[in-house]
Amino acid sequence: MTPAPAPDPARAAGAAFCAACGSPLGSGARFCHRCGTPVGQGAPLLRTQGGGTGALPWAVAFVALLALVAMMAGKNFGAAKGSGIDGSANSLPTQALDGAGAPSAAAGGGGGGPAPNIANLSPSERANRLYMRIMGYAEAGAVDSVAFFAPMALAAHEMLPGPTADERYHFGRIAEVANVADVARAQADTILQGEPANLLGLLLGARAARMASDAGAARRFDTRLLAALQAGLASGREEYTLHRAEIDRAADEARKGAGQGK
Repeated sequence: MTPAPAPDPARAAGAAFCAACGSPLGSGARFCHRCGTPVGQGAPLLRTQGGGTGALPWAVAFVALLALVAMMAGKNFGAAKGSGIDGSANSLPTQALDGAGAPSAAAGGGGGGPAPNIANLSPSERANRLYMRIMGYAEAGAVDSVAFFAPMALAAHEMLPGPTADERYHFGRIAEVANVADVARAQADTILQGEPANLLGLLLGARAARMASDAGAARRFDTRLLAALQAGLASGREEYTLHRAEIDRAADEARKGAGQGK
């Protein structure tokens, strides 16, 4: 009969293990025979019966992680929707932003009661609703919300069948606040191909040129805008009335750039 192996004295005595490398420490040892770490430096690792490291250190780490996650979640939850903290949670539709308290857009406003179900709107209505939402967020400085909704708004305008000059202007303005200069310039060029003196196309072209740091092109658009301004405003076109504040700002910028003053 094969004799049973002699028990490990260190394990039998319930001896501790080296905190650095895990080697068993002999009775009365002052240093680890394997790595030289002094006994008592740090908290020694306790081993299970099978020799593996106990679950206690992992459990402590897991509890600490849960506490950190709970703390961050509590801060996020406590921030009001649409507050100054413009995080991902505030990018989602809320009654405060989409209802009576919604930010007003540069053209046409954006509040006035609960937001309709966007799925029930026509393509043109859907695109216009998203445009007003984006402009309201941009005016409020809600950059995260602009980034969240801009791809949806751009896609809605791309799908418009035969967009009007006003809808192309909306398309270009969304691209501007989303920092997509090429799309803004393309919409301005398309508007101006059909109407070389279109005020919205000219001011959008100037904005797109400034985004691209093309000062020469911006000055040329400004000059054309000022030349077409009086006749354009006298035409009484509805889109000029809706965007009159933007046209006036663009004209002021153009005059300042040309050194004419207001």
